[in-house]
Amino acid sequence: MNQYKKMLLAAATALFVSAPAVAETLRIGTEGAYPPFNQIDASGEVVGFDLDIAKALCAEMQVECTVVTSDWDGIIPALNNNKFDFLVASMSITDERKQAVDFTEPYYTNKLQFVAPKDAEFQTDEASLDGKTIGAQRATIAGQWLEDNLGDVVDIRLYDTQENAYLDMSAGRIDGVLADNFVQYEWLQSDAGADFEFKGEPVFDNDQIGIAVRKGDPLRERLNTALKTIVENGTYETINAKYFPFSIY
Repeated sequence: MNQYKKMLLAAATALFVSAPAVAETLRIGTEGAYPPFNQIDASGEVVGFDLDIAKALCAEMQVECTVVTSDWDGIIPALNNNKFDFLVASMSITDERKQAVDFTEPYYTNKLQFVAPKDAEFQTDEASLDGKTIGAQRATIAGQWLEDNLGDVVDIRLYDTQENAYLDMSAGRIDGVLADNFVQYEWLQSDAGADFEFKGEPVFDNDQIGIAVRKGDPLRERLNTALKTIVENGTYETINAKYFPFSIY
């Protein structure tokens, strides 16, 4: 090999070795309208518990991640239409949803509980609820629970966002709201929720929340491994403490 060819080969080899590896990029799907789990802040950034967990998983998997938002009603079709790679949006694991997507192991466990005005006569037994108007977010386990358990007892109003359910309750258009305990907890601490309170005990306390991926996607196992690691190394506990004074795992 002549000297000129040796120089070209050496230059090409050096370029190949020094070229940075192209990082894998994954897209996180979420709603952006469900504080404190996912919401859009004043700067337009999507923030919250869900996003902190998702970003910790991305760091553990050593991948770059971006965030994509979607309306709740169409969020599973958006995942299956490849709008994003995995869905972290406080989604309950249900048999119906398992027909459309695969779920990781739960990353927290939720409870369903009623909220109503502090000064309201609001008991949660079936006889006391008879004739009341109760709100819930559409396509949630809270809405499904109402339909399955109180469909012939209360007037159910379903909303596109949790915030709109609260707005109608604040305006007196509905008597109460059934929703995730931890979301309600956050809202009750706000100025908007100051005149409201939890009513009765949780009506369902084993609502397991998972990360969704497309059916058969091996990303599920990578996420499960990363989730196990951030729980064991204390990262999960640190994120949890940022939002709640108690464990939600």
